Amino acid sequence: MGAGFVSGQADHRRWWALSGLSLAVLAVSLDATVLSVALPTLATSLHASTSDLQWFVSAYTLALAVALLPGGLLGDRFGRKKLMLLALAMFGVGSLACASASGPSQFTAARAFLGLSAGFMIPLVISVVAVLFTDAELPKALAVWGAATFLGLPLGPILGGWILAHHWWGWVFLMNLPVVAIGLVAVAALVPESRASTPPGLDPVGIVTSCAGLAILIYGFISAGQDGWGSSAAIVGIVAGAALVAAFVAWERHLSNRPGGQPLMDLDLFRSQRFTWGTILQAFGVFAMFGLLFALPQFLQVIRGVDAMGSGLRLLPLLIGLALGAGLANVGVKRFTAKATATAGFVVLAAGLLLGTTMTVSSDDRAVAVWTGLAGLGFGLVLATAATAALVDIPTERAGVGSAVMQAVQKAGAPLSAAVLGSVLASGYRSHLDVTGLPSGIATAVRDSVYAGVAAASRTGSAALMASVRSAFVHGLGLMLWVSVGVALLGAILSLFFLPRHVTTTAVPPEDEAGASGELPHERVART
Repeated sequence: MGAGFVSGQADHRRWWALSGLSLAVLAVSLDATVLSVALPTLATSLHASTSDLQWFVSAYTLALAVALLPGGLLGDRFGRKKLMLLALAMFGVGSLACASASGPSQFTAARAFLGLSAGFMIPLVISVVAVLFTDAELPKALAVWGAATFLGLPLGPILGGWILAHHWWGWVFLMNLPVVAIGLVAVAALVPESRASTPPGLDPVGIVTSCAGLAILIYGFISAGQDGWGSSAAIVGIVAGAALVAAFVAWERHLSNRPGGQPLMDLDLFRSQRFTWGTILQAFGVFAMFGLLFALPQFLQVIRGVDAMGSGLRLLPLLIGLALGAGLANVGVKRFTAKATATAGFVVLAAGLLLGTTMTVSSDDRAVAVWTGLAGLGFGLVLATAATAALVDIPTERAGVGSAVMQAVQKAGAPLSAAVLGSVLASGYRSHLDVTGLPSGIATAVRDSVYAGVAAASRTGSAALMASVRSAFVHGLGLMLWVSVGVALLGAILSLFFLPRHVTTTAVPPEDEAGASGELPHERVART
């Protein structure tokens, strides 16, 4: 399609193509926040423990993270549009599998398949955006893409909460299907095909070591929350996973230095300070924020007693703050600097999370709205600024792999956050829980899950046990937020010292968009 554009239509078709790409990722965005309000329902319907819930989140985000690098590489090699259509179709199949799951293991496997398809999709969308638009247009294009992506964030909890309040939980995932269908039509009709002129090679060793390393590392952190940080499963998992990740990096460096080597991760990208720190800072922001999305719906539904719809509505301040921050990021970068905007974003994020540590069992909706909205605002500022910084230095020839590297590092923060912060939450809950006098079987169940604790207290009519369960969960949530505060403050320090002041290269004047080569962006797509 790219070759079919004519000069007078180039700008018009590029922005319509961007609309098609935004529709394609809407399904992924919806799924990310739908699960947050569905966790309490799934815990009951699928008889899931706290560690099961961590895997529900981690399986999706882990599969997404490990699929990003192969997805970008395969798109560069075989065609980004073709692979995007395949990924959307896989996402529809994964949604059906989630809805039909009858137990925690089946649901975890379905979530992993869903994450795999999303992992293929994300770098393809970003790489096509990077190819279609000039450096001068890229911030605006990313703002449009980000706004469309963020649209799924408030829609997810609201639609998901309404479905959970009135219908079978499986419809939470089946609602992805119409969005997938629209995305398939939009991508097929509007997105031009593009690929690298020199097809990149495959790296099976890199794929295996990166996937295995992240999976084992996540398993170790989740085991720490379930069995204790000193347990053999936790120690072996964390050490072995870290060793495999280190081996992956060493192997990629070896391939990069070998004549003719074609590594899965293009380490040359990290020669750019903008790309390196823009990518790293996104991961810090995601890590600090993701635990909140895991824990807050549980607090609202289990501790406060609101229904799924009410939980979704109470997430709106966070999501509105996130979208507002993303929209203000471009203004901040232009008026001040990227360094100042990202640093301020991390400080605002830390301030919001710090307010969250003061929550009690009786905290009202206004208090929750203030601190979550503030945290969302800071996160939006960080994510949009850091993403723009990273994308501008990705070469067109390596757009798929380059954007996949950025997304892989960023998305790795999500399963690590769910595992680490979820384990901190679980450990804090268990340490503060009083199960004195309970039969051993009930005590074990109460320690294993806050949902089982509330159910046991309701069944026995024990006000003391209910108070202990609620207080213990809030205690664990506070510990988790303190860790998030530390991560956000560390992100602010790194932004201040290492992120370049400016995140764009020399802008190309609109009247000279074709540049010295005479190529318009759409013609660059056709060539590559």
